Amino acid sequence: MQIHVVTAGDTLFEIATTYSTSTQAIINANELDAPNNLVVGQALVIPIIGQFYFVQPGDSLFSIAQQFGISYEMLAQINRIPPGNVLPVGFRLYIPPAPKVPITTNAYIEPTGDTVSETLKNSARKAAPYLTYLAIFSYRVGRDGSLTPPPLNGLAEIAEQNNTAKMLVVTNLEGGEFSQELGHIIVTVQSVQNTLLDNIINTATTGGYTDVHFDFEFLPGGDREAYNAFLRKAKERLSQAGLLMSTALAPKTRADQPGQWYEAHDYAVHGEVADFVVLMTYEWGYSYGPPLAVSPIDEVRKVVDYALTEMPADKILLGQNLYGYDWTLPYAADDGEPAQAISPQRAIAIARENNAEIMFDQGAQAPFFTYTDNTGTRHEVWFEDARSIQAKFNLIKELGLLGISYWKLGLAFPQNWLLLQDQFTITKLE
Repeated sequence: MQIHVVTAGDTLFEIATTYSTSTQAIINANELDAPNNLVVGQALVIPIIGQFYFVQPGDSLFSIAQQFGISYEMLAQINRIPPGNVLPVGFRLYIPPAPKVPITTNAYIEPTGDTVSETLKNSARKAAPYLTYLAIFSYRVGRDGSLTPPPLNGLAEIAEQNNTAKMLVVTNLEGGEFSQELGHIIVTVQSVQNTLLDNIINTATTGGYTDVHFDFEFLPGGDREAYNAFLRKAKERLSQAGLLMSTALAPKTRADQPGQWYEAHDYAVHGEVADFVVLMTYEWGYSYGPPLAVSPIDEVRKVVDYALTEMPADKILLGQNLYGYDWTLPYAADDGEPAQAISPQRAIAIARENNAEIMFDQGAQAPFFTYTDNTGTRHEVWFEDARSIQAKFNLIKELGLLGISYWKLGLAFPQNWLLLQDQFTITKLE
């Protein structure tokens, strides 16, 4: 696959010609709804085998070959040029595809209401071929250890049809929010734990789940050791039942990081006890915060670097958002309007509708733009595109991580799945 960033004056025909493909192939790959009205700064995935590289000032055949991990002799042979040739700036070189890397993938799906909507089921159908796990979010714990399932209709069939394992997600959500009181009860009251684990095992084994995933958030900081003890107890029970156990971890950069989202999450113990973990490396930019990249690569790397001091790389799924946000300006910390979650596809449409140029933050490796709506109100949008997701894929490969976990299905991001299948071999368990 090739990533092309649209510049002023680009047409789809010219782009297709440059990469020796067809306009229809590019339209289909990117699900373009306005192919004759591209946005300056928009990233397109070009569906070709391998990719092309256009020589930059200072490049040599040797430096280019090093960049792509092949020998300069092979690069010269593939492109039918003498190895000692000086390459003119702009010269097009063909780069063969790199070997695919095995990867474990997960995506959360969060049905709401009384049934799984057709829109959400269609999103699951599109993603399931590229998933090791489909994480059903979420089974909610009662204060007596009971377990209430979310709507499930159709999800088991979608997973089974695509050889995708199901993950049973258990949360301390209560009244729509993570509850510290409920979390405290779960990790400290033995009778509640025993009832809960009985219910989890019964539900998981009868429902065909492979993994039980604990996403306990906003726990009191003083419950750190109690949570660790609960996880050890749960792991023993779940292993006896033939079930895997995973956990979700807040994005920490040091063991003693203050704050209620962080203090009870002990990376070392989770890395020791769990079969794998999901690092929730997103929400730097969030609904009630200032406009920022949702998962800036520089901040994401800091979390992963710390995690690797506490656990092996092959236990880490990198968390990744499948959405962006549209903030109303000026941002107000106290009484501002919350940012609206949008899909990458919708972000591009907004830029097009408002004649906005998409910019790219090199430090965050994330696209953004500003615009003024028809009421005169200013907006700032940060979202994901092929370049930002490629930065995460590069990090996974560089550090040898187990894989990636997406929050959450429902918003369209076709470029992600194209690049994922192009570079990785998806692990399937069943």
